Amino acid sequence: MNETAALRPARATNGAADLRAFMSVAVRNQGVVGAVAPSSPSLARALTAVVPALGTPVVVELGPGTGSISEAIRRRLPPGARQLAIDVEPSMVAHLRRAKPWLEVIHGDAVELGALLAAAGVTRVDAVVSTLPWSLFPGHRQARILHEIGRVLAPGAAFTTVTYLYAMPLPRSRAFRRRLRSAFEEVLTTGPVWRNLPPGLTYVCRRPVLDV
Repeated sequence: MNETAALRPARATNGAADLRAFMSVAVRNQGVVGAVAPSSPSLARALTAVVPALGTPVVVELGPGTGSISEAIRRRLPPGARQLAIDVEPSMVAHLRRAKPWLEVIHGDAVELGALLAAAGVTRVDAVVSTLPWSLFPGHRQARILHEIGRVLAPGAAFTTVTYLYAMPLPRSRAFRRRLRSAFEEVLTTGPVWRNLPPGLTYVCRRPVLDV
């Protein structure tokens, strides 16, 4: 048996374990998981386009879920980079620590992003990638998380997150877009990514607007 063939069963098993972990949390806690399935490779590539491929960057992922975006981030990062993921759901944290031992997984709430990163010895990051279910959060929680993201971004760094095509006309989605535009000087919308369930778009945000 060649090496490629030997790896196939392990990959299938890992994918099945990821899906089981995702569905377990999605069914039990709909306030934590906003998608109906893990992000597709196409959406993962769109979200991680802001991840630096040179130097020794620090990249943070918010709401990593089963780690499909984490894998895409890892593929872009150069040697010597640091990759952290923050999740509020204990079972997702446990799953990631088992399935992806190369990932620094922090159990915590994104509203405390600055403090969580400081405890890990990080003061500035070169990219923040998020698949948090923004539409499930009240406005004050959205604003707090966006403020925390802005505080930790290094000059020139970017924050990227996802929304879904069906949600674009909804009042909560429109309100979140307004909140993004008040939190960042530049907000670009890219997509849609049709090869995702549901089809997704990405927001790429730069130059945070911070109160002093």
